[in-house]
Amino acid sequence: MQNKYTTPIKPTFCPGCGNFGIMQAMKDAFAQLNLPSEKIVISYDVGCNANMADFVNTYGFHGLHGRSVPPAVGVKLANHNLTSIALIGDGGFYGEGAQHFLSLMRGNHDITVLVHDNQRYSLTTGQMSPTTPKGTITVSTPEGAIEEPINPLAVSLVNHCTFAARGFAGDVVHLQDLIVKGIEHKGFSLIEILQPCVIWNKERSYEWYRERVYKLENEGYAADNRQEALTKAQQQDKLAIGVFYKEEKKAYHQEVSSLDNGPLVEQAINRIDIGKLLEEFK
Repeated sequence: MQNKYTTPIKPTFCPGCGNFGIMQAMKDAFAQLNLPSEKIVISYDVGCNANMADFVNTYGFHGLHGRSVPPAVGVKLANHNLTSIALIGDGGFYGEGAQHFLSLMRGNHDITVLVHDNQRYSLTTGQMSPTTPKGTITVSTPEGAIEEPINPLAVSLVNHCTFAARGFAGDVVHLQDLIVKGIEHKGFSLIEILQPCVIWNKERSYEWYRERVYKLENEGYAADNRQEALTKAQQQDKLAIGVFYKEEKKAYHQEVSSLDNGPLVEQAINRIDIGKLLEEFK
């Protein structure tokens, strides 16, 4: 089943890259949901993760750096019968694309955003990113990072996100389940993915994460309390993975009156009369 989402092109990620696990989990999620390849659109950013456009057999679109999320929103508004997914790194989404991170959650657009978070700009030799811990030495911070790192989940939870989750690239089955739940959720789904980078972030290896991650569902956690979710998101000694918070409310496209009669791509445009709109300019 999964093979229909795989192209003949061999992946070119570094051996051991967390992208392998993320890509596998995503394809397995598609298979579990039995999604037709032609009904999936993935909007790719710039970075190592964006190479998946060559390896994943669905429709794809390459955005500019930090800008893969707006095209995913546009896809959903044009045809809300499609499954719209954005792939982006921590640098792109929380750095260059921070305004999209902040604004699109507020509208509860029905897209799933998979953030590959390795705390680096790894495609360009491992410079610090917005999630790099303070004091970390990188090629761009030889004396240690001065800035404090952003807490993406905490930001999302105080900014109206209706589905906030975190996964680990080293646990493919668990990540697959999160992606399935994110796609099924009707609204903005943020899935922050802890991704080891074996080249530029050797400190946070698979072993480092396995010693610290734990699953929220194993503790009987209920993802219906935003304040409790915020407390979990701010935990530093251990790293929770799972669904932190989920809320059901109307997605953006469900509140746009022009979409009441169906997706824009299915609406006739030959009977649109803009004459009245032009009257004031005569």
